[in-house]
Amino acid sequence: MITYNDIYEAARKERYSDQLQQLPKNFVSEVADYLKEKKEISSKHEDVFSDVIVKTKKQLENAITLFKELILRRKKKILNLVLIAAETGISKQDFENMMQFEKTLFEELMKSIDISDKKLNDMLNGKQEEQQKNDMVVFKEHVEEFVGLDGEKMGAYEKGQIANIPKEIAKILIDSGKAEKIEE
Repeated sequence: MITYNDIYEAARKERYSDQLQQLPKNFVSEVADYLKEKKEISSKHEDVFSDVIVKTKKQLENAITLFKELILRRKKKILNLVLIAAETGISKQDFENMMQFEKTLFEELMKSIDISDKKLNDMLNGKQEEQQKNDMVVFKEHVEEFVGLDGEKMGAYEKGQIANIPKEIAKILIDSGKAEKIEE
């Protein structure tokens, strides 16, 4: 069973170390049990002014504050590790000290950075994000079947019919007055 001093020590070690500190595997579940127990004790209304209840309430508040601080510091360290890993390619530093949900966080952040780096690289290499290829149009009059730019048959289209067609063909139909673009 975890105690207030265990939570305090974990937070203290995390605060004064640059490295991610090792925590017991079941640390979070034990903290949850500890907090639940303290809430039950502090919620008893037998004697509101009892020293035990007052002390327990204060200990509960402090334990919650310490735990939040501990998790926040660990998140900051993980973010720092993600940035280091993204630049150096070394992604397993302090990995063994991470809890399972922290490992998942680390991996997801690494994926996001990889995607972002690829997009940045594409932009630097002159590749623009693909522009919309089609336009939505409504036909003003009947248009017979025709062959599109890729050799595929298109149409026939009736007056009032709405279609999502390639921009180049939409421009030709709009310029000839046979269709009108639908603004999104």
